[in-house]
Amino acid sequence: MSKRPFLGWFASPSILIAFGIAASFLAIVQYSLRAHVPGSLDPGGLTLDNFTTLWKAIYGQAFLTAVLLCFWTAIFTLLIGYPLAYAMVRAKSPSLRSAILLISLTPLFLGEIVRTYSWMIVLGNRGFVNSALKQLGLIDRSLEFMFTMTGVVIALVHFTLPIVVVMLAAALSHIDRNLERAATSLGAGRIRTFVTVTLPLSIPGIVAAISTAFAWTFSAFATPQMIGGGKVQTISTLVYQVGFASFNFPLAASLSLVGLLFTLAVLAFLNTGVRHLEKFGAH
Repeated sequence: MSKRPFLGWFASPSILIAFGIAASFLAIVQYSLRAHVPGSLDPGGLTLDNFTTLWKAIYGQAFLTAVLLCFWTAIFTLLIGYPLAYAMVRAKSPSLRSAILLISLTPLFLGEIVRTYSWMIVLGNRGFVNSALKQLGLIDRSLEFMFTMTGVVIALVHFTLPIVVVMLAAALSHIDRNLERAATSLGAGRIRTFVTVTLPLSIPGIVAAISTAFAWTFSAFATPQMIGGGKVQTISTLVYQVGFASFNFPLAASLSLVGLLFTLAVLAFLNTGVRHLEKFGAH
């Protein structure tokens, strides 16, 4: 049996990270079960009132808004990212492939705050979009993008697009091109070959991309907070307001915990619902 003298050194960082995550999770669970003491940062005794409070309409609306944001972001990101990933994998020119990859990954080179401020400039009443539409004579008054669901979705699509493109490109690159050639040799055109061969075989990548986009969007904070301006409430923005505006850390912890469990439940539902599609794509 071969010795691995450096295994401990390589494993220790991951063990420390896992320990930190576990400790943080236990701290959130502990805070969620404590009572809020008005005027004090120290929590009170054990209670379940924090979870019963979450049945109020404001928290249910925040969950619904977060789900809708995740849904529309995943859909539009998939519609934009799939053609980009397909072109990046199938383009014959190496320069074109590199250009598509660079453009797709550019949002990752910028911080979330920088990206969000950029979209605030673009989507504002006197921003680039409204100014361009007015110059073209298409609108007379500015369109409302800021502090709306539409503006938040646009910014979140830009935020989520890089990871979706990378995951779809990985799925498309593993498709055996001989299968497409076989379909073409049997008389199938490009569209039919794509619909009957390429698209089904890329379903596992589509499922993974949608699941990742949903989870990533659900946890987004800066974009909904700044673009939404407090009018588009999500779980993350509500946790911030409850925790740092009201200093009700036990309620914020319970909201965070329920949000995490809700995300896991939705992802499990997505994986269960599309399992037969993955099997179909694998065949």
